[in-house]
Amino acid sequence: MPTHAQVAAELLRAAATFFRNVADTNADLKEQMETNADTYDVIAGLVVSEPEGELVLGEDQPAANDEK
Repeated sequence: MPTHAQVAAELLRAAATFFRNVADTNADLKEQMETNADTYDVIAGLVVSEPEGELVLGEDQPAANDEK
């Protein structure tokens, strides 16, 4: 039986495929869709390899729990 992390990774990879398909059919969105796909693939890998790891954000990006 798959774990929650494995199912989540599969869903993220499926979303990445969707974004790549959109990129292939819409030149105006190609760059953004490829960026989205790459991001989803990276997160899918992290969910599997480090399911309880913490995401380190760049200095210019606030963490989700930071005050705005």
